[in-house]
Amino acid sequence: MKGKTALISVSDKSGIDIFAQELAAMGWEIVSTGGTARTLRDCGIKVKDISELTGFPEILEGRLKTLHPVVHGGILGRRDVPVHGEQMQEHGIVPIDLVAVNLYPFAEVTAREGVTLEEAIENIDIGGPTMIRAAAKNYRDVIVIVDPSSYSSVIEEMRRKGDLSEATRFKLAVDAYSHTAYYDSMISNYLRERLGEEKDVFPPLLTLPFSRAQQLRYGENPHQKACFYIEPYPVPSSVAAAGQLQGKELSFNNINDLNAAWEIVKEFDEPTAVAVKHANPCGVGSADILLEAYRKAHDADPVSIFGGIVALNRQVDEDTAREMSRIFLEVIAAPSFSPAALEVFARKKDVRLLQIDLLQSGDEPGFDFKKVSGGLLLQEDMSESYDTGQWRVVTSRKPTEQEVKDLVFALKVVKHVKSNAIVVSKRQQTLGIGAGQMSRVGSVKIAIGQAGEGVKGSILASDAFFPFKDGVEIAALEGVTAIIQPGGSARDDEAIETCEKYNVAMVFTGKRYFKH
Repeated sequence: MKGKTALISVSDKSGIDIFAQELAAMGWEIVSTGGTARTLRDCGIKVKDISELTGFPEILEGRLKTLHPVVHGGILGRRDVPVHGEQMQEHGIVPIDLVAVNLYPFAEVTAREGVTLEEAIENIDIGGPTMIRAAAKNYRDVIVIVDPSSYSSVIEEMRRKGDLSEATRFKLAVDAYSHTAYYDSMISNYLRERLGEEKDVFPPLLTLPFSRAQQLRYGENPHQKACFYIEPYPVPSSVAAAGQLQGKELSFNNINDLNAAWEIVKEFDEPTAVAVKHANPCGVGSADILLEAYRKAHDADPVSIFGGIVALNRQVDEDTAREMSRIFLEVIAAPSFSPAALEVFARKKDVRLLQIDLLQSGDEPGFDFKKVSGGLLLQEDMSESYDTGQWRVVTSRKPTEQEVKDLVFALKVVKHVKSNAIVVSKRQQTLGIGAGQMSRVGSVKIAIGQAGEGVKGSILASDAFFPFKDGVEIAALEGVTAIIQPGGSARDDEAIETCEKYNVAMVFTGKRYFKH
């Protein structure tokens, strides 16, 4: 491919020196801009400045470098169309056969603390996306490369075949359009967040930039392929921002269950442990010390926790680590682990340890996505302050101070349980959880059954109202002393009358917590 011209202009300069050297060794002429040209010259590579090609200097503090007919004519001109060749020759336009461009580091700059809108805007690349899109459009004649990881395979194929196949060129073009689409969607979302009162929470056009973080062995089932994608700015207190300290790679189900566990444990201020199995909590416990909180979570359902996911909201100490090591757990996540705890877990190399920052959520809620055939459902996440002052006691008996604590505890759990959801708890420990049932009374029976003898003197939380009194009556007869629910059923009076009959306190929150 002697006599060819490559235009190279990159912000991410990793590997560009070796790539350019290889091209030069094969007889390519290198044209470059600004900092990239300096980098290549420092490596001893002969480079022609873009201004030599265009006959026009770089101006406007570097804002205008490549937006010129000579550049874009050289990229867009089709070699198989005679009139294009004639016009290029008439206007002194040299064909450009390869474009290696990556864009201003918008994500890195805007992720910095205290970055201003002006700084962000200065890091919006204009010429780069234009060259990339032009080269991708003319992929049969122009090789376009946006990812440094592609340099070696491009050089290798050039050496083997003397050129790139049309299939390789097409794939690189597809990668290029994905690159610019991701870049533009980052900018769009960043700027939209700064619209203030003019911001539309649900814009008419939705752009979602996600990048592949991990190729997974398989999906929910072994015959399904799967990947893990993350946002450009993942919330620090999230699974996407987790650091893995030990163990095998996370699986699809590990990540899904870990997310469920972490979102629950973030609800609590006091030391808390959450055990999750199949995206539902199987045991939650809070206490003055983490070891006791974990024991509560374990004892809530010692069968289901085996092979499960456990999230904790305090540093894991040696005593807690030893207790957890007594059974097989797939994943353990916490804000940190003491050196002694890490030594304990090092003896169980298969257990995956994840460190995740534990930070309070911001004022703005995040969003929840649900994929449906041909579309996407988008809603605000359920943020909650659990203001007991907004609750309404609807029975003559008011809940005791301890019952109120347990009602708050159970409410924090039930909002994360799949509907229909019922949680029975006592002294900040779940005793029974009924999840994902087609009828609410079915969930009540499951939760009561799991609680066993512990149900006497317990409280019950429901994610939605009771459509009939049957669930309330079953709970009352088994010894539940207080119930919390949203209220709002046409038969609320029947539920209240049943509570009065059995001296059970009932509280209405006015807020439903469906989670399907």
